[in-house]
Amino acid sequence: MNDMHERTRILIGQEGLDRLAAAHVLVVGLGGVGGAAAEAVVRAGIGTVTLIDHDKVGLSNLNRQLITLQSNVGEPKTKVAAARLADINPKAAIRPHEGFLHPENVETVLAEYRPDYVLDCIDSIVCKAALVAACQRLGIPVASSLGAGGRTDVTKAHIRKLAKTHTCGLARELRMKLRKLGGSLDYPVVYSDERAVNAQPHQPLAHDPTARPRATNGTISYMPNLFGFMLAGYVIKQLLETPAA
Repeated sequence: MNDMHERTRILIGQEGLDRLAAAHVLVVGLGGVGGAAAEAVVRAGIGTVTLIDHDKVGLSNLNRQLITLQSNVGEPKTKVAAARLADINPKAAIRPHEGFLHPENVETVLAEYRPDYVLDCIDSIVCKAALVAACQRLGIPVASSLGAGGRTDVTKAHIRKLAKTHTCGLARELRMKLRKLGGSLDYPVVYSDERAVNAQPHQPLAHDPTARPRATNGTISYMPNLFGFMLAGYVIKQLLETPAA
């Protein structure tokens, strides 16, 4: 059968494709990591993908974010990503949600969408911890991406339980935040144990000036995308291995 899933079918069989088609994945954050993760799950055949981001495409995104083109700078990332993903697989249900996920609304959003898996690709440590803790309370599987910025060595990227991470400053902060929220550190994350370099001075987050300022790391074309593909690959494998209901 000659269709977009021909090569995937050879690898995982029709049963595997059917399982992915029945799955709903929520991707939170459509930067370099989230954009790559969303594209990977759609190309693999995930049937329903919800996209959450508050931001618009910027010129500085062009060096690493798959959804970013000169022609769409200034447009909402959810709109751009949804159009791209629908063009890849028109049969997939793509649900864009333009807005900022924060501690006060995270459980409401999760209860509204009830995904089978959440891919956490957001930057704000407070919001990241709130999302993970809420997923754990609601029994929704979640996997996170940690810091890809400031790093260039692909051999230093790993998938580990958060409790087993080291060297990564974002991982350290997330562990502290999750402990305070009563969350578990025994869940999967993509991280690098390469030491980050060349961070700029701490700046407030443009979308949340009340948040603690954070350093801005330089990024290169391939690292965020590698993190996104690793995250998507882990989640897809978990969905394939989960017994059918």
